[in-house]
Parts: sequence; structure tokens; C-alpha cells
Amino acid sequence: MNSLYITALKTIWIKECTRFLRIWVQTLVPPAITMTLYFIIFGSLIGQRIGTMDGFTYMEFIVPGLIMMSIITNSYSNVSSSFFSAKFQRNIEELLVSPVPTWVILLGFIGGGVARASLIGIIVTIVSLFFVDVNIHSFTVIVITLLLTSTLFATAGLINGVFAKTFDDISVVPTFILTPLTYLGGVFYSLTLLPEFWQSVSALNPIVYMVNGFRFGFLGASDISFTTALSLLIVFNAIVFFVAYRLVDKGVGIRT
Repeated sequence: MNSLYITALKTIWIKECTRFLRIWVQTLVPPAITMTLYFIIFGSLIGQRIGTMDGFTYMEFIVPGLIMMSIITNSYSNVSSSFFSAKFQRNIEELLVSPVPTWVILLGFIGGGVARASLIGIIVTIVSLFFVDVNIHSFTVIVITLLLTSTLFATAGLINGVFAKTFDDISVVPTFILTPLTYLGGVFYSLTLLPEFWQSVSALNPIVYMVNGFRFGFLGASDISFTTALSLLIVFNAIVFFVAYRLVDKGVGIRT
């Protein structure tokens, strides 16, 4: 890779990481508090009444899903808000006129989202240790699923930032699309509990595959095979990155 590209990629990535680390009280602490409440309410209180789920205690079952939920929301929100801010402040134009390829700009922003999501994932995992003994079936599966999922939603967040015209626009997708899909993605329940029709409907929810792939990494069991989840994650990433590349390269929502 050209040394200029490496320098540009590193610079954008450092800027993105510095951005969310500088305001860590707003970016890192809230997810830890929110997940702690989930662990207390759903895990400790409700979980005692539910008992086991697919052969695991309810707390063990929901831990991977809650970690994945925090990864999805934070990778998405980080890049959508950052890219829109760059548009709003009109400093994105400096990147577009620089001798740096579009893919380098994309990877820089996406890398920042992946870094924040990974850090949040580690924090939430540490929090979960206060409530349950976390077992790891395959660390490799966990890392692969985390990176592919955070990359996917960081890229999707960038697309949201491209089309957003106001700061309110960047909250529409997380509120009305991302949150419902996440709650219906098998975070709190096994798909085997659903009637056959709703199991088929759930198969259309992409977050189902991410949650189950991540759960397999922790528990060694899931409702969907890891091979299927991995294949779809790779396909989703390729499609979303291509769309983001075309939008930024053409200057959609950026050039006037």
C-alpha cells in the first residue's frame, strides 16, 4: 500500500478514536450503565423465574446478545454522527479534494466505529463478569463476529450520515429500525420458542445471524449455524461497503 495512503488512513483513524475518547463520559460510560441495568433486571431478577434457556442459565444465554447489542448501536452511532459532523462543519470536503482514494476515507471512519464498538464490547464483557461466569467456546469466532458486525454497522452508519440533512436525521434509523430489529434478533430469547411461521420471519432479520454467531463463540451453541452467519455477514459487508463507496465517491449529500 502506498505510504501516503497508510499515513492518511492512520490519521483519519486516530482522529476518529480521539473524538470518542475525548468525551469518554458520553461515549463509554452510558453503555456500561445501560448494560448493567439489563443484567440486573433481565438477568438477575427475571432470569431467576425463567430458569434455563437451551440448556444454559438465562444470564449465560443473554450475555452474548447484550454485548452484541451494545456493539451494534455504538458502531452505528459513532460513524453516523462523526460523518455528519464532518459534513456539517464542511471539513469532509478537504478529504475529498485531497489525493486520497475514497476507500481510504471510508476505512478511516469505519475503523473509528470498529474501535469504539470493540472497546464497548470489552467493557460490557467485564461488567457481565460481576453477574455470571463467562465461558468462551471459541475466541476466534467471537473476534471474527465482532469485527464483521461492527464493520457492517459502522458502514451503515456512514451511509446514514451521507443522507442526513440535520442532526435529528441520524437518530431516525436507530430509533425506528435498528432498535426493533435488535430486540427481535434473539437477544433475550431462543428462536426455538417461536412458532414455525415466526421463526421463518425472524430469518429475514440480519441481526439474528450476528447475535447467534456471537452466541456460538461464547456458548458453542446457537439457533443458526456459524457457517451461515459468517457467510451472510461477509455478503452484507460487501454490499454495504460498495453502496457507501459509490455514494461518497459521487459526492451524494456532500457536494453541492
